[in-house]
Amino acid sequence: MLTPILPAAVLVIIMLLQFQAIDSRTLDSKPVTYRVGDEFGWDLTIDMQSWTRGKNFHAGDILVFVYDSQSFDVALVNQTGFDTCTVNDGAKVLDSGKNKIQLAFGANYFIDSVASVCAGGMKMAINATAPPPSL
Repeated sequence: MLTPILPAAVLVIIMLLQFQAIDSRTLDSKPVTYRVGDEFGWDLTIDMQSWTRGKNFHAGDILVFVYDSQSFDVALVNQTGFDTCTVNDGAKVLDSGKNKIQLAFGANYFIDSVASVCAGGMKMAINATAPPPSL
């Protein structure tokens, strides 16, 4: 016959294991910093939309764009600018070669301001969700 303590101990162990399985991001909702394109940076070497796959972006996260400022830039555009590879009115164009951009909640669109470069793959759309709650 099982003592009442054994089922309670098993329940506590299961609860602890489940707690450990929670994404550590949920426990610590500090913004995450991502280097866009990883070791390649903001460059035509890789497909920027592919780079975003599998990542969970949240409002407040920081994107670091590292690129050759003689060849590229980063434009923060609206959806129309993204879809057409054009810099829309009110867009912000950055050209220092290293820029940090904090994601806003919702859609965030980035392109190279040269239409042919953008059309060649230097564009990226990110939907930033609400940050996870702190526990």
